[in-house]
Amino acid sequence: MTDPALPLAVTMGDPAGIGPELVVKMHLRQPDRPRWLVLGDLGSLQRAARLLDPALILHPVATPEQAQPGRLNVLETSHLAEPPQYGQVSAQAGKAAYDAIAAAITLARAGRVSGIVTAPIHKEALSAAGLAYPGHTEILADLGGAARVAMMLVNDQIRTVLVTIHCSLSEAIRRADFPAQMAAIRLACQGAQALGIAKPRIAVAGLNPHAGEGGLFGDEEITIIRPAIAAARAEGMDVSGPWPGDTIFMQARQGRFDVVVAQYHDQGLIPVKYLGLEKGVNITLGLPFIRTSPDHGTAFDIAGTGKADPDSMEAAFDHALQLQSCQGATQHD
Repeated sequence: MTDPALPLAVTMGDPAGIGPELVVKMHLRQPDRPRWLVLGDLGSLQRAARLLDPALILHPVATPEQAQPGRLNVLETSHLAEPPQYGQVSAQAGKAAYDAIAAAITLARAGRVSGIVTAPIHKEALSAAGLAYPGHTEILADLGGAARVAMMLVNDQIRTVLVTIHCSLSEAIRRADFPAQMAAIRLACQGAQALGIAKPRIAVAGLNPHAGEGGLFGDEEITIIRPAIAAARAEGMDVSGPWPGDTIFMQARQGRFDVVVAQYHDQGLIPVKYLGLEKGVNITLGLPFIRTSPDHGTAFDIAGTGKADPDSMEAAFDHALQLQSCQGATQHD
């Protein structure tokens, strides 16, 4: 069980992007949030603070236990000679972003923080730093001690879990096998339950147009997806499908389903992002700790201008608190 008395760890994201600005704005908007600390480069966070409120004083800490309520606590996980240039891909920025994530995972696995909220990172910067990860989810899977993880994207209207994540579409088709279907369905059920839905209604999208149209447009629905749905039902889950990918999210939005299992990245993310980035949240399922993030990128085009909108970052923080609360309620039932 997650201890809500522990602080949340918030990573700064890529220091050349909007991450530090989002962190500072979140504090300025609501300084009385539950105790938390940001992990990253102090100089990059100070630069964002000067941009937004020169009077703001950051509170450096050496341990999570030193974090104080009402302060913008900073645990330095990298020390850059100077902040990287805004809007530019660099190995220096990629390494600093990774170091913050790795440190947060270590703290979460040791039970010293109650969860992790991550600001956006840049995949090219990670690559420039020699880090062969296509995104946060893969770092978390590698360092987080989980056999399988999945992305759950949520907003005020729909929830979706992905069978495959960051790979080409041709590779996604190869990876969407029976074990991957079962893992995604199980994690979708667990994720919805973690958000307080006791018996979630899970809808599984087809891979092909019209969910294969009875085998006319591909047989993955017949040979892989339907057997997985049947197996999940046998385990007691409320699962239906495969449903055509072009209508399943409309039905979920209308309240017919609690969570949609999508087969590949864009099938699941386009509907969520179309409804607005300001409330979209990414939750990593399958980890032994809570992790959420905003559902957008580093926005290099506006980094350093003060225009970044912290709504999605705040929604990610609030979802982490909600997951804490639901875990606590389940533990006491």
